[in-house]
Amino acid sequence: MTRITRLTTEYRRNPLGIDVLKPRFAWQMQTDRQGARQTAYRLTAASHPDLLAVNAPDLWDSGRIESDQSVHVPYDGQPLRSRQRVCWQVTAWDETGNASQSDIAWFETGLLQAADWRAQWIGATFAGGPRSMIPVPYLRKTFTLPANAASARLYITALGLFECSINGQRVGEDVFAPGWTDYRQRVQYLTYDVTNLVRQGDNVIGAALGDGWAVGYIGWMGRQNYVDRPQLLAQLEVTLADGSAHTVTSDGSWTHQFGPITHSDFLMGEAYDARRELTGWNTPDFDASRWLPVETFQHPDLQIVALNGPTVRRIQELPPAAEPFNRGGMGRRRQVFDLGQNMVGWVRFKGAAPAGTTITLRFAEVVNPDGSLYTANLRSAHATDYYTFKGSGEETWEPKFTFHGFRYVEIEGCPGEVTRDTITGIVLHSDMEQTGTFECSDPLLNRLQNNILWGQKGNFIDVPTDCPQRDERLGWTGDIQVFVRTAAFNMNIAGFMTKWANDVADSQNPDGSIPAVVPYAADVPKDGGPAWSDAAIICPWTIYLCYGDKRILEQNYDTMNRFMDFLVATSPGYIRCAPDYEGWPGFGDWLSINASTPRDLIGTAFLAYDANLMARIAAILGKSDDAARFRQLFEDTRAAFANRYLVGSAVPSVPVTASRLRRQMDEADALSRGSLPVMDYGGVASQVFNTDLFTPTQTAYVLALHFDLLPENLRPQAVSELVADLERRGMHLSTGFVGSPYLNHVLSRHGHLDTAYALLNQKSWPSWLYAVTQGATTIWERWDGWTQENGFQTPEMNSFNHYAYGAIGDWLYSTVAGLEIDPAAPGYKHTILRPQPGGGLSFARASLNTLYGTLVSDWKLEGETFVYTAVVPPNMTATVHLPHEGHTTLNGKTIDGLTHSVGAGTYRFVIA
Repeated sequence: MTRITRLTTEYRRNPLGIDVLKPRFAWQMQTDRQGARQTAYRLTAASHPDLLAVNAPDLWDSGRIESDQSVHVPYDGQPLRSRQRVCWQVTAWDETGNASQSDIAWFETGLLQAADWRAQWIGATFAGGPRSMIPVPYLRKTFTLPANAASARLYITALGLFECSINGQRVGEDVFAPGWTDYRQRVQYLTYDVTNLVRQGDNVIGAALGDGWAVGYIGWMGRQNYVDRPQLLAQLEVTLADGSAHTVTSDGSWTHQFGPITHSDFLMGEAYDARRELTGWNTPDFDASRWLPVETFQHPDLQIVALNGPTVRRIQELPPAAEPFNRGGMGRRRQVFDLGQNMVGWVRFKGAAPAGTTITLRFAEVVNPDGSLYTANLRSAHATDYYTFKGSGEETWEPKFTFHGFRYVEIEGCPGEVTRDTITGIVLHSDMEQTGTFECSDPLLNRLQNNILWGQKGNFIDVPTDCPQRDERLGWTGDIQVFVRTAAFNMNIAGFMTKWANDVADSQNPDGSIPAVVPYAADVPKDGGPAWSDAAIICPWTIYLCYGDKRILEQNYDTMNRFMDFLVATSPGYIRCAPDYEGWPGFGDWLSINASTPRDLIGTAFLAYDANLMARIAAILGKSDDAARFRQLFEDTRAAFANRYLVGSAVPSVPVTASRLRRQMDEADALSRGSLPVMDYGGVASQVFNTDLFTPTQTAYVLALHFDLLPENLRPQAVSELVADLERRGMHLSTGFVGSPYLNHVLSRHGHLDTAYALLNQKSWPSWLYAVTQGATTIWERWDGWTQENGFQTPEMNSFNHYAYGAIGDWLYSTVAGLEIDPAAPGYKHTILRPQPGGGLSFARASLNTLYGTLVSDWKLEGETFVYTAVVPPNMTATVHLPHEGHTTLNGKTIDGLTHSVGAGTYRFVIA
């Protein structure tokens, strides 16, 4: 029996309030039948589910389409209108000729036209300053309905953050809505079904407004980077049973007051005085006679768009791992809790104390040897919460508009009994389905994978950030560029990254360059430089590979094309960031160890890689002329790379002014301060690189090999020299952010799987497992964030939750477990299963919930016998590459060969 399940629209189930005019549908076949596949489908859409029940669709009937496509099928019915509910259903035929019909799904559009908005922007009449915070304003509006509602929709957004309620009941479960965008250009709105919250008679709609990204501190830049105070835009549309409509909008008739949240900020924390609570403020019976009129604001150029991706939510609760330990000193009573996991979010506190008693909650990722919190690495972020009791017995409190990155929590000033039940960690992140799992026989590698996952959780707070704890928390393009492939395995990030691609487009500079952080924040390079700004191409391309999403390439093609024009215009002779380049030369191989890769080499390598990707993207989109142009650009850049950096090249001297050279060095030193001094590895002969120009580094070899920049005859030698460098360093890597993601891929693809495993298994620093052996529960920013020899690295830049080096996860899944994408059939429509055992492992298993179903690659060694189990979901095919020859059986039958094509089903290969 075949079932059609998991119907989604734009990656979401029954989404409310979208503004995609041609939304795409997807569904899955569920059956245990081997070889199951779809041969045809029929999509129908109607304005009411009853019409679909009687086979009378009034919006669209695709008819029977002979196709196996079951993802990204665009709606092609009548043009969509604002506020329109569309019900849809799919019938799919399988290879046996049988038809199966799905249940009915739906989506609803939001406000598609600017004219649909009748609301005004409103806020408090008082604002803080660039370095001063004020209490959170509470806004309210009373309205009357003559009858009960048949339906009610709330369309709402803010410059800042909002938490909305109707008649005392919270609206939705979203946190930090409406998310972070460049509020100078675009803000997202959310749509809520509030039919059950409104009622006949008097009603009240209320909203508390937090500073968030729009008003609060961002990085080290201070406050008010977009607007000077939080502002609300809300439109409540109610339809009564008789069809009459009633609309309540934010306007000058609303009132406001300040309440118990005396300040709130992502970096600084939140303070709450329970004595100032406005009990019942969001209910009709509340006396608001002393409330003040709001102020109205205008933002005529601001684009208001629907939020089409995931929102931040409370995802998980973590109790402390043990009872707190006491820390005294200077007459103050303190207790420190260990949650056992470096997490991101806040804590729920409960306790009792006399009115006016204030407790202090401080947060840290790690502790000093004496057990005190290590907070020096937070820099100017206070990361401190305060709660003042009202004296009403046991009180429970959670913040609303802040978050912290922490494992340890210190409570100071609590007079009552403090136990492990006093606090609970509330884990927050964007609400994305966890899709991938990886497990093997080595507990340290399993912990590494868990650390990678938790690093992603903590840094996917609406945008992909570098770190969640210090005064930074920015959307660094280089970090997500190296990590995006790993991230797409761990979670379904398609909607998350589609939103961020819009942020990239908004942040693009007039000259086509892409800034180092997105959304853009001042005091950061407006051109991210090599390996950072290239995220504008690499990230959409990766989403296309992982989800088969062609639209993300279509929608971002102009952004990518303008970026390529910028690169060509600023790379004379196809050398990017040459020594005489007057712009920002980039961050280099950030945080590399005792190795300095020339920035122009990195830049030129990424120019070639970008050109290669753009040629493929243009071909996919049917832009043949562009594809030919980019293929030529790749060849020209590859030739320039060879002429400048490879043996036999005659590099002309480039005049570089002393002031220019000094400025580049100062910029680099300022940004990478705290890194180790470069050791002398000079004098090493190379038959690949021109050693008169620079000393070859692991990253130089890796980029040249991974980006296909070497002639065929030099590749074996390059791999040999790379391995020799690793051996000289005692099988330690020297790569930073740029080279590390590709290092193991290069080794395993070029016949050095054993070396790749040796690197993976290395336990002394620098290595992936060193932090694990030191008790880390997330990925560190630095290879040497803490060492037994030197203690903590410089507090100026030492995050213990930084996912960039977690990019090794991609190699774990694709090589160790053997679960790989076929670029010719992206989104795992056809997958390559190529397990590569080694490293002393006795088993490895990966599973991935693809858009077609769950894909599994599972191998184990039983003595001298290799057992491999592959599970391929319906409507997907795979090619299995076995690791070695021997007497082989498939599901008990003897077979020959190392390569086997399979359809849906479960397959057990045994090589004896």
